Amino acid sequence: MDWKKILHSAWFPYCAPFAIYVLLIEPARYLPDRWAELLYIFKIFGVAFLLWQWRSHYLQDFAGKSTSRDWMVSIFAGVLVLVLWVLPEGRIFQLEQKTVFDPFALGNTEISFWFLVGIHLLGSSVVVPVMEELFWRSFIMRWLIKPDFKSIPLGTFTWLSFIGTAVVFGLEHFRIIPGIMAGVIYGLLVLHQKSIKGAVVAHAVTNFGLGIYVIVTGNWQFW
Repeated sequence: MDWKKILHSAWFPYCAPFAIYVLLIEPARYLPDRWAELLYIFKIFGVAFLLWQWRSHYLQDFAGKSTSRDWMVSIFAGVLVLVLWVLPEGRIFQLEQKTVFDPFALGNTEISFWFLVGIHLLGSSVVVPVMEELFWRSFIMRWLIKPDFKSIPLGTFTWLSFIGTAVVFGLEHFRIIPGIMAGVIYGLLVLHQKSIKGAVVAHAVTNFGLGIYVIVTGNWQFW
């Protein structure tokens, strides 16, 4: 295997942060809560570091001027996905969730509680939207059209790339049906705006709103 070629390939900066994030999910399930949360902290800051290091690779993905209407549509889309994510809970099929976030995993103090909650809110509403939209809507959605994905303009439509990306995005989550609906909505934003900015904003609004909902209601299973 030519690792030098892989490291300098166009797809690597899009796939590596996502792969690291996903690959560290499974080991965390077999660790005590304290160590699982420490692994999560390492994972979030590690992925954030990689995204920052490779930021020059993503400039074209965020190119173009967004109008106030674009921002409004993206925010509305994010709220819509949030509603579609929360309302069906317990009413439709979802995969078994083996672990649930424990906000007291680092100790039974208010400081440790808010530290851990803050890390999860930061990770889910800032790092994850950028990482996932770069992977799903910028890389996968174009790669399904042509392996030389950089030659395909953002927002190019084929049924395979649009539906395929939405379905696999949904399968990534325990809540498959809301996940597919979210994939469709975020994908539509990319098709319309020809950039992933709107999808990132919508994804961030969804995840931030979900985080606030989780904190207020104590429904930690959403994290």
